[in-house]
Amino acid sequence: MDKNKKRKTKSKKIDFRNLNKKEFILTLITIILFIIVFVLCYLLFYKYVLKRNFESTVLDFSSKNEETVFEINKITFFSSCDAKNKSASSTNFTIENLYQYTDIALFITSPNEEKTLKNTLKSAYIDNIEYTKIPTLGTPNLYYKNIYNFAKSDIVDNNLINDRLDFTITSEDEANLDTPTLYNNLANPIVLSYVNSNIKTDYTLTDTSTPITYDGTLLKKCEVLLNSISSSLSFDIHITNNLDEEFKCSVYLDIPLESEEESIYDGSVTLRKDTNFTFYRYK
Repeated sequence: MDKNKKRKTKSKKIDFRNLNKKEFILTLITIILFIIVFVLCYLLFYKYVLKRNFESTVLDFSSKNEETVFEINKITFFSSCDAKNKSASSTNFTIENLYQYTDIALFITSPNEEKTLKNTLKSAYIDNIEYTKIPTLGTPNLYYKNIYNFAKSDIVDNNLINDRLDFTITSEDEANLDTPTLYNNLANPIVLSYVNSNIKTDYTLTDTSTPITYDGTLLKKCEVLLNSISSSLSFDIHITNNLDEEFKCSVYLDIPLESEEESIYDGSVTLRKDTNFTFYRYK
């Protein structure tokens, strides 16, 4: 009996060698159709999973951002120029390093004026610094700056920002702002200084009939076109509040060299700009 069963079982298997051409084609089509159906089912299931994951991510993001906790609604710019002189005489003046700088004050605020664990700072840092428009003259860099030195041409080499700038968060009444420091209650702005150095090096001015002023007028005296030093940059600001919720804001800035009222050729440009940069919570 067992042998007969085995024979019957074997007879049910497809022997491609004994199939005629028509049977072979039908069998092949059946296999192909099965594979197609399997692949389609898999793709539909995969698409469904992706859709559900996307919906879940969107809903999660939306639930975390039902209200605005932090925002930047005002930025103040001050743009001017300065230089280091190499030598001077009664007939000429040689500049070693002509540089243009723009001080930037970013005011982080909270719509809720009452300070809570939610809208006060625990930590903050800046990263992902990119120059979206690079000047054709000079070398651009970004520095941290003490707010009390805002609109001054002083450059502190130790405050050069490379890849990331971490802030110390303090609740003291008076803190040393020479190093990157923010009050936890948002009392002081983030102050940065964009510096485009070596716009002109070893450049000699032969016209000494008028006094040399160390400001934006130097750009005109040195025949620097504004479009050759125009620049744009972007960076991300990360914030963690005292509930350990994490926020991020991407900031995009055009360096102002002129406004409707003034030009850096006149000496300096001061610009107060209303913005709507919002911090989005992602954790």
